[in-house]
Amino acid sequence: MAEEKKAEIFELTNGTITVRISNWGATITSLLVPDANGVVDDVVLGFDSVEPYIKGAAPFFGCIVGRVANRIKDGKFTLNGVEYTLPINKPPNSLHGGHKGFDKVIWEVAEYNHGEIPSITFKYHSKDGEEGYPGDVRVTATYSLPSAKTLKLDMEAIPENKATPISLAQHTYWNLAGHNSGNILDHSIQIWASHITPVDQHTVPTGEIMPVRDTPFDFTTENKIGSRIREVGLGYDHNYVLDCGEGMPGGLRRAAKLKDPSSSRALSISTDAPGVQFYTGNYVNGVVGKGGAVYGKHAGVCLETQGFPNAINQPNFPSVVVQPGEKYKHTMVFEFSSE
Repeated sequence: MAEEKKAEIFELTNGTITVRISNWGATITSLLVPDANGVVDDVVLGFDSVEPYIKGAAPFFGCIVGRVANRIKDGKFTLNGVEYTLPINKPPNSLHGGHKGFDKVIWEVAEYNHGEIPSITFKYHSKDGEEGYPGDVRVTATYSLPSAKTLKLDMEAIPENKATPISLAQHTYWNLAGHNSGNILDHSIQIWASHITPVDQHTVPTGEIMPVRDTPFDFTTENKIGSRIREVGLGYDHNYVLDCGEGMPGGLRRAAKLKDPSSSRALSISTDAPGVQFYTGNYVNGVVGKGGAVYGKHAGVCLETQGFPNAINQPNFPSVVVQPGEKYKHTMVFEFSSE
């Protein structure tokens, strides 16, 4: 009988930054980064061991979500004439792949390198019909430390026998002052996006593409997260349509830059995905995390690069359908600095 795979935590370090990642959900559990004075803090929300993740205590802390990130309206879509019904795990919608998405399974550790460029590659086989989705899909996710202050994530997925929607997202909650330092309302952010996809009362995009100019959603120039947050209800939980901008190496574009004034830490995120979900941890409420830290509302900010939410039901959004044998690819680069 095959040895049962167990959930554990692996470490990548290059002497400057150290990241811990579990094969449970391909989850970043800890990320140690120095500030301007060389003081090292853990800048991601999470838990000290894998047990709380397995028990469902995390509101998607640090994991990779899929087969389709974000919301699918009413948990339904039609593809090639067949209607598919998904679990309604965030009524009235299906969220982040359903009751048991990619964040709640053990991935296989395919490769683990401690060399010059430390890296770890996880693999997962999503079966036909899993959480209502069509077709078998083979997924890989590689985390690497290509330079002193850079973390890179390369995600790939290949449908084997049926067309299927695929849109993976990395769901880390960031707090650059340190995971236990309170809320992120004093962090400033710049998002390279002139438009958002506005949402209905259930946080599903209406299909419209709305300019952010003269609205509280405008972060085209750097601004404090907390400066206008009260004007948007509970907080930000919106998909930003990334501008094309000047291309960067590897076909990437700038998505966002987050800065914390207290530590002078900054994080720049670039991606080849068309959107980024800017989410200010509105539903985090009294979660007991690492070292007994209690995470409340706005304790962290998520910057989830992704295909647009509910794109499978919105013909005017970039398609998230991948055909058998085609390869879905999604890269994110997280670059830390002190400013």
